Amino acid sequence: MPRPKKCRKVCNLPDSDQFGPLNKAQCNKQYVTMTVDEYETIRLIDLHEYTQEECANQMKVARTTIQAIYNDARKKLAQSLVNGNLLRIEGGDILVCDGLDKSCCKGNCIKKSD
Repeated sequence: MPRPKKCRKVCNLPDSDQFGPLNKAQCNKQYVTMTVDEYETIRLIDLHEYTQEECANQMKVARTTIQAIYNDARKKLAQSLVNGNLLRIEGGDILVCDGLDKSCCKGNCIKKSD
């Protein structure tokens, strides 16, 4: 029996969950689906310049897990950009941050407003 997946802590859900070519005639109408945890690794590593180790600590998983998630996310971005596929962000084994941890995301956590 496989080990159950550990939920990955996510501090920022995407504002938009679909992206694609502006020229509809060139769009091949095929979707590439990126999970929310894959999106979070791209956000932390590429945008906020975290190391994979820092990203792993933030998301509460092993560095090797982050490495695999990040590689999958980069492949999906490349497929979308190169092949003109629509990119959809949804799903994944995630736990959304409640915004109460002051050390969360080096100040990059989007706090929930009540």
